[in-house]
Amino acid sequence: MPTTPVHPEFVPDASLSREEMEQLQRDIAEVAVFEDRFDFDPTAVSAGSGEAEQTTLGEQRAGESPVVAGVDQAFTADGEQAVSAIVAARDGEVVERAHAVEPTDIPYIPGLLSFREGGAILSAFEKLSVEPDLAVFDGSGRIHFRQAGIATHVGVTLDVPAVGVAKNLLCGRPRESLDGHLPQGARVAIEADDSVTAPEGTVIGHAYQSRQYDDPKTRHVNPLFVSPGHRVSAETTTDLVGRLCAGYKLPEPTRLADSYADEVKRSL
Repeated sequence: MPTTPVHPEFVPDASLSREEMEQLQRDIAEVAVFEDRFDFDPTAVSAGSGEAEQTTLGEQRAGESPVVAGVDQAFTADGEQAVSAIVAARDGEVVERAHAVEPTDIPYIPGLLSFREGGAILSAFEKLSVEPDLAVFDGSGRIHFRQAGIATHVGVTLDVPAVGVAKNLLCGRPRESLDGHLPQGARVAIEADDSVTAPEGTVIGHAYQSRQYDDPKTRHVNPLFVSPGHRVSAETTTDLVGRLCAGYKLPEPTRLADSYADEVKRSL
């Protein structure tokens, strides 16, 4: 069954003014659920080996582990088309892939990423036959000026449990300094400050050290910035991302989606 918008009023519209876009994000944040409200066992989420071949939907069996959809984007060389790629996997085994290519109607504007990429993402979700239990986005969720990054925007629109995984911190304040190179597995809370609409001090996500070298003083890996998108809490979001990293910095679902997006882009 295709994954289609449950809240069509939140579908990204690039024709809106900036003020209208920002107000829509505030409305989405009001509807978003930043606590655990899902039907799967989070400890059953696994990256697996990440090397399994794609299976057919007919080979799936009831009662298996959750289906996790990784979502990532690529852009054509002229920047005029967005390629949205989704890889749905169970225990690291790919069960389905889907993509969509659509025009980018607005330039990149920090904080308004979903209005540039969201249409292609929703189109790709509509092409999926399998219904994901969890979506993992390359981008922010609640770590966002108006608490409605791309993981929140799309998660709420589809009413799908969602988490965001970003490489850079968009806003908020780390509870502890990140300058000392965190050890692998460490997490540092990101709190709302005056740049975020959430109450001051609210934990809106974490800096999570998914991978680190033995001697980070000579060679180190920067942390990921993970945050709840919809129907997942900040703590569980970080737990899930930790379970989905398979020896790489990025979680396996978005790593696979990134590779698929590049594959599609090369074929255009």
